[in-house]
Amino acid sequence: MIKVFIDGASAGNPGNVGIGYLIYKDNNVIKKNGIYLGIQTNNFAEYMAFIFALTEALGMNERNVEVFSDSKLLCEQLNGNFKVKNKNIYPLFVLAKTIISKFEKFSITHIDREKNADADKLATEAVGFLVQ
Repeated sequence: MIKVFIDGASAGNPGNVGIGYLIYKDNNVIKKNGIYLGIQTNNFAEYMAFIFALTEALGMNERNVEVFSDSKLLCEQLNGNFKVKNKNIYPLFVLAKTIISKFEKFSITHIDREKNADADKLATEAVGFLVQ
């Protein structure tokens, strides 16, 4: 079982966005990345962080994953508790659900922002600013 921490950052909404993710196996970071994605919304960034991180995990032949995010919207939508109302986010939701189906075991959990500081740092650095 791997643990994945994801975050999206936005300087404005819409604005410049970045994503960050860390993948842990046996409590060790085996992959981390921060990527700038241009001008988009914060929810776009959250979904793209999820998509990039889980695609990376599949590429490492991992099939059991626990995901942690400070985006309540993302977690609730992927867990089926909130509807996806934004037409621009819906295709990302469909892609995310398709990726989820490739895993044998999957969970996503909403966590406090303080517990997601490492992923947040990668995302904000990708945008080119640090949140103090």
